[in-house]
Amino acid sequence: MRRYWLDKEFIHKDHVEIAGEVFHHICDVCRQKIGDQFEVLGSKGKAFLVEIDQLKKKSATAKIISEREIPPLKQPHIHLAISLPRPAVFDSVLERAVELGVASVQPFYSEFSFFREPSEAIEKKLPRWQKIVMSATQQCGRSELMEIKSPLYLEKVLGNFNPADAAMGLFAYEGRCDLEIAKALKMHKVSAVRNIWLFVGSEGGFSKDEVDAFRANRLAPVTLGEQVLRVETACLALISIIKYEYDLMQ
Repeated sequence: MRRYWLDKEFIHKDHVEIAGEVFHHICDVCRQKIGDQFEVLGSKGKAFLVEIDQLKKKSATAKIISEREIPPLKQPHIHLAISLPRPAVFDSVLERAVELGVASVQPFYSEFSFFREPSEAIEKKLPRWQKIVMSATQQCGRSELMEIKSPLYLEKVLGNFNPADAAMGLFAYEGRCDLEIAKALKMHKVSAVRNIWLFVGSEGGFSKDEVDAFRANRLAPVTLGEQVLRVETACLALISIIKYEYDLMQ
């Protein structure tokens, strides 16, 4: 069954309103018509089965037939901090992060990132990133949109990270590293963790100064093995390991 995301102000007690770009997607592109049924997401924690009962030229209404509860993301919440890679790679990472239940993505600028400083090109990509998140949310059926934070410099991201606030950070490093991720997780499991931050570099990895900055912020580098992984592969591996180790599979 198809699912669509509607802003909560269009979801009412017994019906939903469909207009604008959402109407174009549902009724023009997907060719939904009177009598067709689908699910609507947008009210946190709920999915509504609806049926189109009125169809106009640029808008439609659908009556709510039933609703079901969607479980919220389990804790600890996963937050992915990623050095901005090539646009196509970042788009792919966003889709997978949504599907795997990541709570938020924090892009950042680093010495070897594809975009190394704020620019108009980055600002123009923000609406596209939101559309990717919404589309992936509709596909997988999670109850809330993943948050995409505005890109920051790595120094600022590290400054915002507070391990004392029931948070754990894992810094994936492609260079020489003795700490395997399994050992790192075992060390952190002795205390309650509500948020897990995963730090991943772009295609060029991290510079020596950046590695020193991670260590200065009490983030020891961890290895995912001897093979050098692509950015999207490293993200998927880290998220999947965390989900398994913390029983976050839903």
